[in-house]
Amino acid sequence: MTALITLSHGSRHPGAEAGVRRLTRAAGELLDVAAVAAHLDFTEPSLPDAARALAECGHRAAVVVPLLFTHAFHARHDVPAALVEARHASGLDLHLADGLGTGDLVAEVLTARLALDAPDGAHVVLYPVGTSDAAAAAGVEKLAANVGERSGHSIQVVPATGGRGSGGAGVLEAATGHDAVHLLPLFVTDGLLLDQVTGQLGRMQAATGTRLTSSPPLTTDLARVVARRHSAVTPALT
Repeated sequence: MTALITLSHGSRHPGAEAGVRRLTRAAGELLDVAAVAAHLDFTEPSLPDAARALAECGHRAAVVVPLLFTHAFHARHDVPAALVEARHASGLDLHLADGLGTGDLVAEVLTARLALDAPDGAHVVLYPVGTSDAAAAAGVEKLAANVGERSGHSIQVVPATGGRGSGGAGVLEAATGHDAVHLLPLFVTDGLLLDQVTGQLGRMQAATGTRLTSSPPLTTDLARVVARRHSAVTPALT
């Protein structure tokens, strides 16, 4: 079957690459295909290097699944550019799948994570990286509403970046007026932006009296989503 390449943004966090690798391996096992991880920035291998490695192992084609929740700048510009470079570098027949998205599949993953981690009745803060793209931000808000309906939790979006109301300050503000707040990261893997806020939760709890808890990044919880993205492309290749 057609190989899988996952394509993450990349991160300077020392644990980020291992999380992407675990997700990639889990999705490959679901699909029963060869699977390798690639990254746009900060982390190796790049997409051209990952494609070359598959070609050297005898593969002729692969589906690239971007590990991106929104269709913003990276999805519209960086991913297509990397794909063109990888095709030229490897000779591999590369096919681009949809990214992770903010639809029902991801909502199901987040709802299941809340069922495992969130205290009953906790107010939930969905914590994405943040984007200046209005349509992408609207997609995350719609995702939050979807998860709230599925889980029964009240929920709001606080982005890690974006100025006033974002980051730790935004989470602290959300904690005011609630007995319990649960941080639900919309992160594929570990990241410095996520560490910045989780490292403050104890201090916020002491300052507000609110019980503050957090889920880990999603990593292998997303394996079925990645597998579905791959499978949506492969019928057209046979």
